[in-house]
Amino acid sequence: MKKVLAMILALSLVLSLAACSGGSGDSTSGGDAQQSGDSSASGGDAQQSGDSSASGGDAQQGGDSSAPSGDTVRIGVFEPSTGDSGPGGKQEMLGMQYANKETPTVEIGGKTYNVELVYADNGSTSDKAPTAAAELVSKGVSLVLGSYGSGVSMAGGPVFNDAGLCAIGVTCTNPGVTAGNDYYFRICFLDNFQAQVLVNFAQDKFSAKKAYLLGELGNEYDQGLITFFEQTFTSAGGEVVKDSFPSNTSDFTTFLNKAVSVGADVIFCPVSIAYATQIIKQAASMNLEIPLLGSDTLDSNKVLEAAQGSGVQLYVSTFYQEGGSAAFDDGIKAWLNEDSTAMTNNGGNDTIAAVTAMGYDAYYVALEVLKSAGSLDLAAIKAALPGVTYTGVSGAIGFDATGDAVRDTAYIKTSDNANGVWTLETVQTAS
Repeated sequence: MKKVLAMILALSLVLSLAACSGGSGDSTSGGDAQQSGDSSASGGDAQQSGDSSASGGDAQQGGDSSAPSGDTVRIGVFEPSTGDSGPGGKQEMLGMQYANKETPTVEIGGKTYNVELVYADNGSTSDKAPTAAAELVSKGVSLVLGSYGSGVSMAGGPVFNDAGLCAIGVTCTNPGVTAGNDYYFRICFLDNFQAQVLVNFAQDKFSAKKAYLLGELGNEYDQGLITFFEQTFTSAGGEVVKDSFPSNTSDFTTFLNKAVSVGADVIFCPVSIAYATQIIKQAASMNLEIPLLGSDTLDSNKVLEAAQGSGVQLYVSTFYQEGGSAAFDDGIKAWLNEDSTAMTNNGGNDTIAAVTAMGYDAYYVALEVLKSAGSLDLAAIKAALPGVTYTGVSGAIGFDATGDAVRDTAYIKTSDNANGVWTLETVQTAS
């Protein structure tokens, strides 16, 4: 029923807009602005154009409901700024906002366009996501970036599909995001790959034979990763014990004590930042000795803060490790320290989250798509997107026949609880 309602809403919005709709990488297009990838980004000088270069401020800034005026191209930002995933969504948006500040224009079909980021908060929930997606359709965006969170991406996907509007997922890792949707692509690795990497690590590092798996009940991201982890771990001869907790749970001691009682060698909890911080603090208070394994969602300053000063052993799989691109790291840290709102949205310090690096790369992939399309026609953008390749700060990006990124490497980071920073544990592949 949600899908049907989303389709109807999107169709009505698209029809209402018909009368007013407007027409650091391996880039081959022109331009002067230098990005932090391997080559120059397209288009323009260092000047921002009005509100089109979003600062680190309120995620709801950017554009009204009318079509873009003048030589402006709108890129939709489909991200959570509220709800459980709000902190992660804000960090993902920071990468886009910094990239937009760095390169606020793009050359499309021989003309230079200002790039405006247009925001829609999906609220971290699948029931709000279709409305947010339809809002971006109604605002005449040419391409969409996001979301942080697989569940909201899958909920909003049918709206984009029905509108013929391409979306590029940034860190939404569930295979269901692109499955059956010709208009959803992504630049991140998938959950089945991430689970394989974490299983390999658990067995290599801890000789793990038994794993305790914990996730939120009904959460597509949590449960999808748990399923893949279980399949991979048990096929390698391991044993799992798994539990799910209801939404809004705040006391996890019963679950953690169960992990101890069943003799788990590792605990895998691919949960939101909000839940992860509570789990880690409670694990610290009970002096839990079992290593905690987390997915990309746990790569957060807030999670580091929860672990700091404790004896918790925390390891996460992620897309980027600070130090991967000195130019990007130095540039975005300088920006964060100059912009108090951006710093707040980053958790209060200038540690670079992997999702921020991915948001940065996603923005430049979007520019490459627009340059390749040569126009703002949605059909031309759809035709161009599958063939785009780009080398960014997070590595080489290309797309397979499903629209998924071709990725074969993940970073495993561990929390340095004495200094409150992430350190690289290993670079892991699925093989």
